[in-house]
Amino acid sequence: MSILIRNVELDGKSTDVLIEGNRFKQIGASLAVDVDEVLEGAGMAIVPSFVNAHTHASMTLMRSYADDLGLQDWLTNHIWPLEARLEEEDIYHGARLACLEMIKSGTTCFNDMYWHYPGIARAVEEMGLRAMLSSVFIDFSDPEKAAAQRDLTIQLFEESRHYSDRIGFALGPHAIYTVSEDSLEWVIRFAKENDLLIHIHISETQQEVDDCLAQYGLRPVQWLEKIGLLGPNVVAAHVIHVNDEEIDILSRHGVQVVHNPVANMKLAAGSFQYEKMRDSGVKIALGTDGCSSNNNLDMLEEMKVAALHAKLISGDPTVLPAGAVFEMATAGGARALGLECGEIKEGMLADCLLVDLANHRLAPGYHLIDDLVYSADASCIDTVICDGTILMQHGYVEGEEEIVAEARKYRKKFQRQEI
Repeated sequence: MSILIRNVELDGKSTDVLIEGNRFKQIGASLAVDVDEVLEGAGMAIVPSFVNAHTHASMTLMRSYADDLGLQDWLTNHIWPLEARLEEEDIYHGARLACLEMIKSGTTCFNDMYWHYPGIARAVEEMGLRAMLSSVFIDFSDPEKAAAQRDLTIQLFEESRHYSDRIGFALGPHAIYTVSEDSLEWVIRFAKENDLLIHIHISETQQEVDDCLAQYGLRPVQWLEKIGLLGPNVVAAHVIHVNDEEIDILSRHGVQVVHNPVANMKLAAGSFQYEKMRDSGVKIALGTDGCSSNNNLDMLEEMKVAALHAKLISGDPTVLPAGAVFEMATAGGARALGLECGEIKEGMLADCLLVDLANHRLAPGYHLIDDLVYSADASCIDTVICDGTILMQHGYVEGEEEIVAEARKYRKKFQRQEI
């Protein structure tokens, strides 16, 4: 399949963009080539699509289910009891809704951690997105649960080889307070043996830090370094309650940190230390977390909140400018997942957006990236392309009505249950 996007604005200049297969083949003015499909890009700008570096996608079914609660109350009394009742078909429908929402708001790749891996993978395959999927690993220090989780992980890893190359497999130990030391050491070995990413929550709450100090005499990042888990293959979500030494440790080991500003603020989890992370050379990507704690998967909104939060906390309006946060949401996320996307360049994977420059939110149009970060919403996105395939055109995704209708059935289903 080949696509020629004609007369589209790239970095402020009109050009043509040729996609062959799943990569950008050629970029230049007035390309004369035979292609399968031509998209007229006049009045549009082409930009990289977003990489959502931390999600629990199927939690779309829990959007607004339990709001305005403390984190432990929210998790233990509302979210975990409901999750225990979810089956693979439920996860599939939640993931389809998540994929639809991400496409509509410009995300073509996400890094997920959740239950029922096959249901999420099926949704991703059908919807045409790119994803790094991990089956959440939780054992609560129960040896029988740990053994079962190890067996399941190995099984899912073998099954994952049968999916398309748009789907990657990662390990998903939930956190140090839900996964035993023995299991974390097994995760380290399995990751090394199979060259896998490790997707984990780190230092999301002060309670996690206090408990780690009480048990091991070390803070979470210090303890994870001691057991050998930290490295460039680790994608660490939240990372809020860390001191200067821990930030240096993260930088030294090349850990990929994912900032989740909206969920952090909604759960009053704490303030991400962007300036210290940046100054220490920590690599930072951006994620939304799940819809039960955000309550959406909109990376446009996430960019704006990240930038504003950094400015407020630092007291410096120059901190985390639009270009830097846009990089976190695109190339930064791609880097964290080891993917060749996040940029409009020849040879890169053909994941991109066509932005409608006539949209009122982008007028008068001084600086496109600034507009996308501070002003735009999903209505500005006309076309979404992932892996060289058009997933949305003129704001419409094929089958979106049926996906929403199926998801709406869960309101009645979950309300009938005693949680």
